[in-house]
Amino acid sequence: MSDNAPAEKRAFTELEALVHHLAEELASFRRRALVAEARIKEIEEHEGGPPSVDLAARVSQLERENERLQAKLGVATTKAKQMLDRVKFLRQQAQGGGGER
Repeated sequence: MSDNAPAEKRAFTELEALVHHLAEELASFRRRALVAEARIKEIEEHEGGPPSVDLAARVSQLERENERLQAKLGVATTKAKQMLDRVKFLRQQAQGGGGER
């Protein structure tokens, strides 16, 4: 192994943790989407009666939250790509290629 092995292992560990965190966030988003879909279905079934919540305010709140979560996901995606690029670079360095082919 090369001198870069500890750095490569650390970078890989960081990437692994980041991917795990992204997977947990994605699972959370999926759960929330299922709950929201069930709630919409419930509201649609009672369309004739008065809604139990102020739907316009709730929609607005959910749209803001969605934007915030999309921004967080974008940042996490960028970090994951950076970590992957770093691991690829370290592997090239460890193999003595350094990108020269």
